[in-house]
Amino acid sequence: MARILALDYGTKRCGLAVTDPLQIIASGLVTVPTVELFSFLERYLKEEEVECMVVGYPLALDGSPTRMTHLVKGVLRQLKKRFPELEIVTLDERYTSQEAEALLLQTGLKKKKRRDKGLIDKLSAAILLKDYMETEVWQSRDSHD
Repeated sequence: MARILALDYGTKRCGLAVTDPLQIIASGLVTVPTVELFSFLERYLKEEEVECMVVGYPLALDGSPTRMTHLVKGVLRQLKKRFPELEIVTLDERYTSQEAEALLLQTGLKKKKRRDKGLIDKLSAAILLKDYMETEVWQSRDSHD
């Protein structure tokens, strides 16, 4: 089986998470500067077998687009163009950053470490990936294999 990769896109940095090859566990992978995202992905996809990428899709609380939505749409177009063999899906990313911050608070990390935006971005990507793995779409796709 191949891995599933998740992307939490940001203007300064992007958090990435990945499953194990059996697609059982979602783990934070890395945070990369946004300007280095595509070079990182090209290297990673050459080294690891990835069948799907889940991209966080930013929406406001009422479901309307945010200022980030058009940026993510542009990234989605680039991803599909550069990696046409890769299935790319979007998933509502509302609350992932808040969930990440709450989880960090529960771990007992010192305040300075909890404010590490890179750690929050990577954890947000892991939450996004976990949420995707819990969706009926993924579960029903998995049961047909």
